[in-house]
Amino acid sequence: MELFWHRRDLRIADNVGLAAAADRGKAAGVFVFDPDVLDHASDVRVRRLLDGLAVLRDAYRDRESDLLVARGDPESVLPSLADGLDADRVVWNRDYTGLARERDAAVRRALDSAGIAREAHHDAVLHEPGSIRTNAGDPYSVYTYYWRKWTDRETDPPAATPDSADFLDAEALRAAVGAEDGASTDARTDGGVAADRVAVGDLPAPGDLGFSEADAEVGLAGTEAARDRLDAFLSEAVFAYGKDRDYPSREATSRMSAFLKYGEIGVREAYEATERAMETAESSDRPEEHVESIEEFQQQLAWREFYAQVLYHNPEVVTANYKTYEEGIEWRDDSEEIAAWKRGETGYPIVDAGMRQLREEAFMHNRVRMIVASFLTKDLLADWRHGYEHFRERLADHDTANDNGGWQWAASTGTDAQPYFRIFNPMTQGERYDPEAAYIKEYVPEMRGLDADLIHEWHELSTTQRANAAPEYPAPIVDHSERREEALEMYKRARGEDPEE
Repeated sequence: MELFWHRRDLRIADNVGLAAAADRGKAAGVFVFDPDVLDHASDVRVRRLLDGLAVLRDAYRDRESDLLVARGDPESVLPSLADGLDADRVVWNRDYTGLARERDAAVRRALDSAGIAREAHHDAVLHEPGSIRTNAGDPYSVYTYYWRKWTDRETDPPAATPDSADFLDAEALRAAVGAEDGASTDARTDGGVAADRVAVGDLPAPGDLGFSEADAEVGLAGTEAARDRLDAFLSEAVFAYGKDRDYPSREATSRMSAFLKYGEIGVREAYEATERAMETAESSDRPEEHVESIEEFQQQLAWREFYAQVLYHNPEVVTANYKTYEEGIEWRDDSEEIAAWKRGETGYPIVDAGMRQLREEAFMHNRVRMIVASFLTKDLLADWRHGYEHFRERLADHDTANDNGGWQWAASTGTDAQPYFRIFNPMTQGERYDPEAAYIKEYVPEMRGLDADLIHEWHELSTTQRANAAPEYPAPIVDHSERREEALEMYKRARGEDPEE
């Protein structure tokens, strides 16, 4: 039999490594709560992870097996567990962050020392980092050129889905770990497994892992929820994606980010579904813009893989600027201003609506993510790392590569970044993308009784006018025009230029 190690692939369908393990004989699935990974986790992501694991466990149980659950260092847990199960091989799918690659290297060494075969597969993205390069053989740093090659490449079909006959049954698993159903073992018992807290199907609570219950709604989890969401999106909303996706109140985006982050749906399955939608649009004589909208959505999958390859080739960008400035950037980093931004109390309605959506839903609309990131870095002149860390703490769909790429794009420090002199005006952005202020009113209740025009003019109102209109909502904490000029000067100095020119 073979032991399959789940990480960011909480599914049975379209799972390349699991399909390979099951194809050779009986397979057993395990998830390991790694303390090094948990050091970088948060309340909302642990809650979302546990929800996804519960659905995965049920999928195994539907196939008369169960999910093994362990806590400890994978390099000690996996060899011990494989030995106790008499596994022929340990199999997993590759992850591409620096932390994941270090962890996997340590596991490979431990398995080699124990004389246990191991195998890693390409699964998380359609095109593995390093497989799409410039004509000179270098990784791409400009998305447009990457996309052209990405969209021309052949993709693999979804991997086969194992059935009950492909898995070690639950009774055999319990016997192997020396535990009763739902119980755990902290040390070797006769015929059991020497590993830290190995259990059959027994998931910990957040508190057991050192976390609190999330104070936000984290959404549904699992493969069926992912398929339902994708099917609903591709049946209609995708055809208007190109024109509607930047408007947060229109609910025109797919909301697939968390499902893809936890690997609850395979990227091959998701891409194949978009190709079917494309064929439907082309064969039913839909307008050309409908076909183009599907391609725009496919570009979001390509962006995900572009940032994955940037991180793969430049793991230091998690904490360091991708693009260096000659003199360095003199961030202002005012702690009170940053705190107001986190609370959603900046006095700029679209910014505050986004930050409050993040707090309540562990999610934020993509256009609004760009607006709040620009505001932090270009209006508050705060280091992008403050924003990245806050998003890492609050987003259920936090993905190291995507979030880092997005924050560095906004701060003009990343690959293919927004030029430093392009600075979002938060009031213009709100008026353009939330003209009726529907999104703002949903998340900023202090403004629900106001006309949209008054909301979009908030920065121009007098103290008396604000007090009469929405006394509980704050005045702008900074003047956008003044801070825009300060930002331009700050970046010019960083570039070694005279800020007066």
